[in-house]
Amino acid sequence: MSSQLISTRQRLIQAALELFSAQGVSATTTRQIAEKAEVNEVTLFRNFGNKHGLLLAVLEESAAFKDLGESLVRRATPPGNVYQALKDYASDTLHTLERVPEFVRSVVGEADQFPAENRRALGRGVTEANRYVAQYLATVIQQGHLNTYLPAEKLASLLNGMILGYAVIEFTSEFHELWEDRDDFLENLVELFLHGAMSSSTESAINSLQGGFTTTEVTDLPASLVHEILQQARKFGVRDYALAYVLFGAGLSATEITSLERMPAARQSRTHQIYDTQGHFLQITIPGFVRQVPVNQWILGKRYGSFTNNPLIKWLKSRKDAQTAMFLNDIGTPISESELETRWQVWSEGLLTPQGQTPAIAQAQQTWRVEMLMRGITLENLSIFTACDRAQLQPYVRRAKEKSALEQATRLDHKPG
Repeated sequence: MSSQLISTRQRLIQAALELFSAQGVSATTTRQIAEKAEVNEVTLFRNFGNKHGLLLAVLEESAAFKDLGESLVRRATPPGNVYQALKDYASDTLHTLERVPEFVRSVVGEADQFPAENRRALGRGVTEANRYVAQYLATVIQQGHLNTYLPAEKLASLLNGMILGYAVIEFTSEFHELWEDRDDFLENLVELFLHGAMSSSTESAINSLQGGFTTTEVTDLPASLVHEILQQARKFGVRDYALAYVLFGAGLSATEITSLERMPAARQSRTHQIYDTQGHFLQITIPGFVRQVPVNQWILGKRYGSFTNNPLIKWLKSRKDAQTAMFLNDIGTPISESELETRWQVWSEGLLTPQGQTPAIAQAQQTWRVEMLMRGITLENLSIFTACDRAQLQPYVRRAKEKSALEQATRLDHKPG
């Protein structure tokens, strides 16, 4: 086959794709395609037989979904953030479909009029896209980053089916109230997909790694009580003050605090603490999770030092020992969770929450998360800092909105009528 003939074939396929995308298959004529490709209509018939033969070539030779699938597979090594990889794949797939809405409408509405060979080609294209997603999921499952009771192929089919369903609904209907916008659909799609894919044992393990505290009701502490606990901790020395500061300033669980190190562990090059004039961060290293979190110098409207001089840094500078643990107990060994719990009880002795209960140490983490949302952090960034997905953070979103509404109502009440 000559290069000129190949060039003509490709021009016809490209012209057909552009016209199919702009006005649908039925509304496109072979004469329009030939004119756009700048060839004789007879040449189109010689190469493809008829319009449906040309449509078959368009379906078979389009590499868009193959490229998307290959890109997703490449993200499996190293695995990185599974949530983000799947959301990016879904978003990119929708972008590809959104570039050819008329083509999608046409295929959906006219597929029953296509020859069987064309429908088979369409099915092969969907199957190929599914194969790449299944390959990615199989890899992350094998690596232990996703534990599921469904085969990777079934999960891939469900994900692609929901993406295609969204596109069909968006391209064929108006004024529905199924989702707020495209991003709302994507976030909830991946949340539902991952939660549906994960077994209950896996979710329990992740909750354990994140501190062992799960809740559907957030009971954050008021600012006055938080500052009182911090002041009480300060009275017991620089270590206690630093512990309380990290609880409320970084939102860490007791498990995470006891795992902190003040210097690299043996044969590790990364540090567990970074601070300069622009920020103070801690690295949390628990099996399966490595992330950095900010240590806030402002806690519920009150400033506690600076990025380079705060209760935690003062505690570390006071150390003369060789222990790598960031926090030690009274005899100079790494502090345990039960010992940290005991220190909390000492600081909060005699104090009560608005509900009339003794403050629980887990409420410090809840307070930090609500405060971050109140101060404007995005749900996506909070998810990164906490290693929680958006579904797990939804109770904090609701609580933050509730507090914002109460604060607004209070401000309005202080204004003259």
